[in-house]
Parts: sequence; structure tokens; C-alpha cells
Amino acid sequence: MNKIRILIADDHSMVREGLKQLIELEDDIEVIAQAGNGQEAIDKIQEFNPDVVLLDINMPIMNGLEVLEKLNEMNLEVNVLILTIHNEIEYLYRAVEIGVNGYVLKDSESDVLIKAIRSIYNGESYIQPNMASLLFKKINGELDNQVKHSKLTKREIEVLKLITQGLLNKEIADQLCISEKTVKNHVSNIFKKIEVSDRTQAAVYAIKNNIVDIF
Repeated sequence: MNKIRILIADDHSMVREGLKQLIELEDDIEVIAQAGNGQEAIDKIQEFNPDVVLLDINMPIMNGLEVLEKLNEMNLEVNVLILTIHNEIEYLYRAVEIGVNGYVLKDSESDVLIKAIRSIYNGESYIQPNMASLLFKKINGELDNQVKHSKLTKREIEVLKLITQGLLNKEIADQLCISEKTVKNHVSNIFKKIEVSDRTQAAVYAIKNNIVDIF
């Protein structure tokens, strides 16, 4: 029986050894190499061609996300499972954007890790269930925002950008060469479409969602 060949990339040797002992309790999995930093991980992936890489995010020289990006640049096809302490959705979201195969937290039960390894080895993706639900909520939230953005006309986005710069209605009217009454109508429509109640909330929304960079 062919075993799943694992490379562990983590800057703590005790963590690497602990993972090795845990993983090799399974008859179908073996650890073939270890790396203590991001560059070493890249080098050993090229040297050993593992089936699955367990990759920490916090590492010297190159962090785990930078390693993922580098693997893409080099067209190195390898199954990568992020194994990290980071439960912030931004790390997971970025990893998924880059193209990670799996994401598991270090405080997970051992059976979760083993399941994740086997899943991505078999061509599936695996995200720890509680993290997957957070990712789903974030993606849905961004889709909702995109829908809101799409409802804004080009002129309304121009007005929103000027609101973000702190301009008053009269100043916006002068800059866009339209009447102050027209600006008031635009502002009212903007508030309704992006579901805010004042100029400060509108400015925060525009900055948070990068609307200010559209034009």
C-alpha cells in the first residue's frame, strides 16, 4: 500500500516532532521531510515532491501565505494543508484566494487533522467546519456588498467618493457642476442603497469596500 508522503513546515522543532509522532500512528501516512522556514519548505518540496505539505503561517524568511504564492508562481503542484493557530477569517480567506487545499487549526482534535490529510490527498478540499462557516458568512457578506455596489450609478459613486473626502452638499454640487438639490437627491439614494443613515457611515462603507478607488 502506498503511503501518503508528508512534509511538515513549521518553525518550532517540537511542534514538527509532535506532529510526526501523531501522524505516523496511522498506517497509511509517513513524514518524509521537515522544514523550519518558508524558503526551506520551498526547497524541500522541490527535492522530495511530497503528496501533502502541512504548512504553518507564522514562519521566518517566508510565511505560509508567501510560500503558497511562491508555489503558484513556480507552478509547483502540491497539496497544501495550512495548520495554524490563526482562527481569524482573514487568514483563511487569503489562503483560499491563493489556492490552499485545506485549513485546520492547531488546537483541533487529531482525527480532524488526519481526515484533512486524507481528504486533500484524494483531491478534495478540507476546511475545518467552524472555520468553513465563518468563511461562508464572509463570502455572503461580500456578495451582499457587491449587490449594493451594483445598484449605485456612476454619478452616485462620484458623490459617495466626495462624501468620503468630507465635502458638503454645496461643495459637491460645485465640483460636479450640478445643483445642490440634485446632490441631496443623490445622497438620499446612496443612503438607501447601501443601507446607512448618515454621511459618516457612508464614508466608512466606501472606504471599507474600496469604492473610493473605483473612479
